[in-house]
Amino acid sequence: MISAVARIRNALAYATHTFFQNHGFLYVHTPIITTSDCEGAGEMFQVTTLINDAEKLAKDLKDNPPTEADKTSADLLVEEKGKAVAQLKSDKANKKEIVAAVAELNKAKESVSKLDERFKLAERFKHGGGDIPKKEDGKIDYADDFFARQAFLTVSGQLQVETYACALSSVYTFGPTFRAENSHTSRHLSEFWMVEPEIAFADMYDDMNCAEAYVKFLCQWLLDNCYDDMEFIVAKYDKTAIQRLEMVAKSSFHRITYMEAVAILEEASKERKFENKVEWGIDLASEHERYLTEEKFKSPVIVYNYPKAIKAFYMKVNEDNKTVAAMDVLVPKVGELIGGSQREEKYEVLKERILEMGLPIEPYQWYLDLRSYGTVKHSGFGLGFERMILFATGLDNIRDVIPFPRYPGRADL
Repeated sequence: MISAVARIRNALAYATHTFFQNHGFLYVHTPIITTSDCEGAGEMFQVTTLINDAEKLAKDLKDNPPTEADKTSADLLVEEKGKAVAQLKSDKANKKEIVAAVAELNKAKESVSKLDERFKLAERFKHGGGDIPKKEDGKIDYADDFFARQAFLTVSGQLQVETYACALSSVYTFGPTFRAENSHTSRHLSEFWMVEPEIAFADMYDDMNCAEAYVKFLCQWLLDNCYDDMEFIVAKYDKTAIQRLEMVAKSSFHRITYMEAVAILEEASKERKFENKVEWGIDLASEHERYLTEEKFKSPVIVYNYPKAIKAFYMKVNEDNKTVAAMDVLVPKVGELIGGSQREEKYEVLKERILEMGLPIEPYQWYLDLRSYGTVKHSGFGLGFERMILFATGLDNIRDVIPFPRYPGRADL
């Protein structure tokens, strides 16, 4: 089973690059370390050297504590070098000699300054306050951190890849992303892979067309190039796996608005009980998504025009000012496979959305600047790569479709 899943994963990665390259997309490597939270949820792994630096400093101060003798010696050296400079000036020595003597004096003064700082740090450590540098207001001071500011592992390459979409039109990124979400469900990982295309001069409907074509292509690719492994999956695990791929590859995805989806689910809830209450404004749960795909339509479904309150700040606000031009592709077995949207291109609206989400402006100023200095209508989406493998194989746990799963409490190797 492990080898079959590995080959299917490889085939889907190859198919991903094939699809986008064949359609004129440019592959862009976006940063893994970032200073902004794309989703605005705050579930990010922080990247910092402050802790390591503090531990090293604590050990150094413990092994080599500054002494009064060191301070006396350093002060005497400054006095000595100062007298030497004064004597050279008094003797009207040549400029080169004076400059060299002044350099020695400055070096001695710098040593005193560093020693004074070590005394202060040693005193802080003694009272438990020297581990991490703090500002006067008590907040962490990142000035001495590696990047001189807060940095995180990325939750998405979307914001960065948008910069290239505006310059090069059709682009995509495909790489690891990270979520510090304390979730132990069968659909969540702390490290996972995302496929994220971005299309210039495209609205939400173009986005839906691209997403549908891409998913169909992946399914057909497995049928054409990985059939032996799919037969093994059918024989050993999920009898409907090949049938599911064939259905998606050949079907037209149903498209319904979020309002229509809620109405369908409310009607269904009269005869069946959902664990999660159905009402306008909720984020559809997995059980709702699977009902729509597996029972109501028996095919993939694209739900669009979601309430803006439950979607990210970068999604274009519709004219009703209640919904955004967002779309999710739902498939049987896993529910949401793709999430995407048309991006907000208006500067003031985007800035207002950032503030509405309670996010600081500064980390997103560069993103706002894309709108200030000229932009185009553009859209994109993200496909959770491991979820695609879950859909294809029918396996129940996402941890079984990635070589080295990372999740809360576990990060072996």
